[in-house]
Amino acid sequence: MAGIKLGLPQIMIEFKTKGVSAVVRSARGIVALILKDDTGAFDTKVYKSISEVEDGHWTEDNRDYILKTFMGTPSKVIVERIPTTDTNYNKGLERLKNKKWNYLAVPGIKSADVTTVASWIAGERQNNKKTFKAVLPNSPSDNEGIINFTTEGIKVDRKTIKDGKSETVEHTYSASDYTCRIAGILAGIPFTRSSTYYGLSEVKAITESATPNVDIDKGKLILVNDGTKIKIGRGVNSLTSLTASKGAEFQKIKIVDAVDLMRDDIRDTFDGSYVGKIINSYDNKILFLAAVNAYFEQLEKDDVLDNSYDNKAQIDVEAQRIYLMPKGVDVDNMKEQEIKEYNTGSKVFVKAQVKFLDAMEDLAMEINM
Repeated sequence: MAGIKLGLPQIMIEFKTKGVSAVVRSARGIVALILKDDTGAFDTKVYKSISEVEDGHWTEDNRDYILKTFMGTPSKVIVERIPTTDTNYNKGLERLKNKKWNYLAVPGIKSADVTTVASWIAGERQNNKKTFKAVLPNSPSDNEGIINFTTEGIKVDRKTIKDGKSETVEHTYSASDYTCRIAGILAGIPFTRSSTYYGLSEVKAITESATPNVDIDKGKLILVNDGTKIKIGRGVNSLTSLTASKGAEFQKIKIVDAVDLMRDDIRDTFDGSYVGKIINSYDNKILFLAAVNAYFEQLEKDDVLDNSYDNKAQIDVEAQRIYLMPKGVDVDNMKEQEIKEYNTGSKVFVKAQVKFLDAMEDLAMEINM
């Protein structure tokens, strides 16, 4: 028992450290790209900066996609190269399945493949509890993990090689092409702001939406022109069907990013420091909850969680009650504390109530004269 208690304070420190670094880590997300390209080996490339992307290793378009991704300052870009003859993106998805990344883009993807990739992302989030997200073109997936980017006719000056000389020409990107740029932006934004009104200084013109408010309400991430610059209209994902467990806040990319990072932090720490290492006693459950609540307190200090709300993790009494009933335990005649302390084998039943802070995006101001 003494050995167990010696290990737990270190776990408390680990949770607090994750809380302290949460804002920094949120601004250093990882982008995954799947590119069809025959100029090199069909394997995985990991780049940490633009300088590592060498000439001649990719087609001109694919190299440009990688560079566009880095404009958003992600911590790294994972690129899965697959043959141009492949009729789908399954090989790339399979290689990405067990890697750690935040946003996927498949620049150049055709509409026939969009649904398949969106379904894969939704399945990984639902069935395997992965926190993968994807930026896909014209994908009304109704899922918080899919960003439905729909702006077409994106005009940008692009450097190209012609007759052995470098020159800059205007290039028009489709929504599919520019998903990589959006993924890079979303991976590089910290919790201290949202992607709403994020300016894309390189974009000269777009095919503007005739009904931007309607598009946003339909879960479309669009670019808008305010007369001086091109910017993201509002940082929303494709979720439109709201439920009691997924309300309007889950439509915001910023909120989902914070939820995902919190889930990763708690799960990774539990898997790495608790599973198989700590006896599942009531005392140790309480110590685990204390560590999680210390993590929440740090997120409150960094304005990720609302400090006016009682952000708290606790034993899920109802879940334990349901677990014990089939085992013949007379839970109806037990006090709540007795249920909390009852032996639950290897199971740990915990629930948490938290409230995330959003960024300022809407102003209602009355001026009286």
